[in-house]
Amino acid sequence: MLEFYPQIKLVHILAIACSGSLFLLRGGGLLVGMRWPMAAPVRYFSYTVDTVLLTAAMMLLTILPKELFANGWLTVKVALVVVYIVLGVFALRRGRTPRTRAIAFAAALLVFAQIYFIARAHNPLGLFYLLG
Repeated sequence: MLEFYPQIKLVHILAIACSGSLFLLRGGGLLVGMRWPMAAPVRYFSYTVDTVLLTAAMMLLTILPKELFANGWLTVKVALVVVYIVLGVFALRRGRTPRTRAIAFAAALLVFAQIYFIARAHNPLGLFYLLG
């Protein structure tokens, strides 16, 4: 399966870009009072993109050598993905006030950025590692 690594990685990266962009559009739309971000087709498309993203991630996890993950960057990244999902739920659905939703949305975007930098650096410090 290692021979498919470039294609799987490409699908994973495209799904990340699509998922992040869709979250940015949906969250921004909700903050300004639009209704389309919660429409069924948009939600189902989001679920589909996230399923593709998770599937590609699991495939990469199974084919890459385990030594690559020795410094703990993947563990931190997965933990932050959980934080990102929780913040996203509050930003898009569970936040009771517009202020709560806006704070959760901004925090989710910051966490998304840190996940990206952790993946780029293969270091649990992510952006802080790249700056230092």
